[in-house]
Amino acid sequence: MSGLQRFESRSEQTRPQRPDEPPIRILQIRNLIKTHFRSSGRRIEEIAVLDRLSFDVDEGEFVTIIGPSGCGKSTLLNIIAQMEPCDSGDVIVTGHGVTSPRADTVMIFQEDALFPWLTVKDNVAFGLRTRGMGKEESLAIAAKYIDMVQLTQFSDSFMHQLSGGMRQRVAIARALAINPRILLMDEPFGALDYRTREILQSQIQEIHRKTKKTILFVTHDVREAVSLGDRVILLTKRPANIKRQYVVDLPRPRTAEDPRLHDMIKNVIGQLKDEIGIPGEFNGNDEAAGWVP
Repeated sequence: MSGLQRFESRSEQTRPQRPDEPPIRILQIRNLIKTHFRSSGRRIEEIAVLDRLSFDVDEGEFVTIIGPSGCGKSTLLNIIAQMEPCDSGDVIVTGHGVTSPRADTVMIFQEDALFPWLTVKDNVAFGLRTRGMGKEESLAIAAKYIDMVQLTQFSDSFMHQLSGGMRQRVAIARALAINPRILLMDEPFGALDYRTREILQSQIQEIHRKTKKTILFVTHDVREAVSLGDRVILLTKRPANIKRQYVVDLPRPRTAEDPRLHDMIKNVIGQLKDEIGIPGEFNGNDEAAGWVP
């Protein structure tokens, strides 16, 4: 079986169910439709964003979402988090329809949104304190996750004393501290330099291994999507639906340079080019650049 066949698309189903460990279907997206409205002079322009989008996610699965720029990837995460409504369709978590934000679903953005007047440990403990947990207990839990993201020696530092990558690790620790079941990540490494992204890609895989959290991760970078995901969902251009899905059945930790991933990276880039309407075959330069559409 060739590498390309190994990663052949499964457009209707999630990753295969193992006989010894039936998956728990934690998230169901059903027929989401979303339209944005934009004022253009005296006219109101209607922009279709999502078109009856549906997919399922198993508990503990790491799903990456990629697609053409502006196709609605961030809008999809916002709807799942109930930060904005859909026009129609359903978001179902653990069998229950979602109509308001849930404590077990947390979003991490490209901008870290940390409090500059608080230290690392107080930022990480903040969500626990707002839920009524005492100072000593909340700081003890915060310390666990600060250690997980390898920032223990910076626990008493303020945000201006940290690099961009370190601040994003604080944001991840803060999200994990409140013990969500679903972690939504909207291009969390998009503003970081290449080397820092590599480090955080490695760390998020290790965090996923340790915590078994369900992760939906939006990215523009094909290599990042393929190297991180158990499954890669490729969206069409707006209005978005699923063009193709890929199961990445390779052991971790992975890096984008793993030659076993190259066939899939090549295939995803080719599908993206086809969707956007860019002529020409895939080439090695596309893969080297991650080909951000």
